Amino acid sequence: QEQLVESGGGLVQAGGSLRLSCAASGRTFSTYLMGWFRRAPGKEREFVAAITSSGASTYYADSVKGRFTISRDNAKNTVFLQMNSLGPEDTAVYYCASRGPTFMSYANERAYSYWGQGTQVTVSS
Repeated sequence: QEQLVESGGGLVQAGGSLRLSCAASGRTFSTYLMGWFRRAPGKEREFVAAITSSGASTYYADSVKGRFTISRDNAKNTVFLQMNSLGPEDTAVYYCASRGPTFMSYANERAYSYWGQGTQVTVSS
């Protein structure tokens, strides 16, 4: 069993930045790919970013590429999402997730076994 706890969400003006954190416990954090997803009001949850267990590779949705950066600190069992140049379209609840033993794509939410409770990000125009 793994527990994931997100933090760092809040209200920010368009053009601003936020850094989300996700603290993990209960599994060997350094062996699992981690991802960030988001759910905007009235929309389905969508992939945002993912990072391999070592941190050597990262993946991004086209909508955030060049603005968001995912990183991890395996010594602290924490994954981060640095979000810059935020716009109203980034308003959503952001979730971190830990991938399970699967061959499904990192962009597929069904590939993830554990999820945090989410943190709200609101970007005002």
